[in-house]
Amino acid sequence: MKTNLNMNFANSDFPDDFAGWPPEATVFPIAGVDLRVLPGSHPFVLAEQAAIRENWAKETAANPALFDGRLVFQQRLSFGEDGISGEGYATPFSAFMYWRRQPERQGGIHIFAYPILESADGALVAIRMGAHTANPGQVYFAAGSLEPEDIVDGRCDIEANMRREVHEETGLDLSDAVAGQGLYASHANRTVTLMRLFRFDMTAVEMVKRIEAHMLVAEDKEIAGAVAIRSADHAAYPYNVAMLPVIDWYFGKAGA
Repeated sequence: MKTNLNMNFANSDFPDDFAGWPPEATVFPIAGVDLRVLPGSHPFVLAEQAAIRENWAKETAANPALFDGRLVFQQRLSFGEDGISGEGYATPFSAFMYWRRQPERQGGIHIFAYPILESADGALVAIRMGAHTANPGQVYFAAGSLEPEDIVDGRCDIEANMRREVHEETGLDLSDAVAGQGLYASHANRTVTLMRLFRFDMTAVEMVKRIEAHMLVAEDKEIAGAVAIRSADHAAYPYNVAMLPVIDWYFGKAGA
C-alpha cells in the first residue's frame, strides 16, 4: 500500500518528540499526567483519510470482529518535572490501526495506561487476548486505549480508565487493591505506557481463578485466559512488546 506519510508528515514537522526523555524501553517515575483532548479531528486523520479507509477494509476482511470505535490519539507529548502532558483528539480506531502499521510511525503518538496487578505472593497477573481481537494471543496487563468515556472536563482521567478496563476484562475491582504511591512510564516507537502498581490480597492462583470465572459471564469475550508472571523471562509467554520493560523493571527491582 502506498502512503502519503512522508509527504504530509515530514521529519522536519516532528523534530524529536522524545528529546530529553529517559531512554526507550526503560521504566521511569513521573510526577503526574495531564492530557488535554481537543475538539475536531486529528491532523493525521485529515491527511490520511483514503489510506485509513483502504487499510481498514483489509483489517476487517482479515478480522470481521474489529469495531471502529474511538480512542484518544495524541498529537504531541512532553516530559518534564511536572510529568507527562499532551494534547490529542478523539480519533477513529481505524486511523490508529493504520498508523501502527507504518514502519516509521509519524503523525501522532499513542499513550495508554497499564494497571500492574500484583498478587500477595509476589507475582504479576496478566491476561491473554482472544483470537478475534486486535492483538490476538498476546499477553499483557488488562488495559486499553483511552476512550471518550475516560474524558472528564476536557482531560483524560487515567485512573478511571484503569478501573474500567480492569473491571471489564477481569472482573477485579481496583478499589480492593492497595495502589502504589507513584506513577511510572515507559516509551518505545512513539507509544507511551503509563503505569501504577495495584497489590491485591490474593495469591496469583486465586486471582487467575477469579478472572477465569469472570470470562464465563463477561459481555465482551475479549480475553482467552489469565496468567501468573513470576520472572522476567521474555520467552515465558507471547508478550506484547510493551510488557518487556515492565517485567524487566519489576523483577529487577524486586531482586535488587
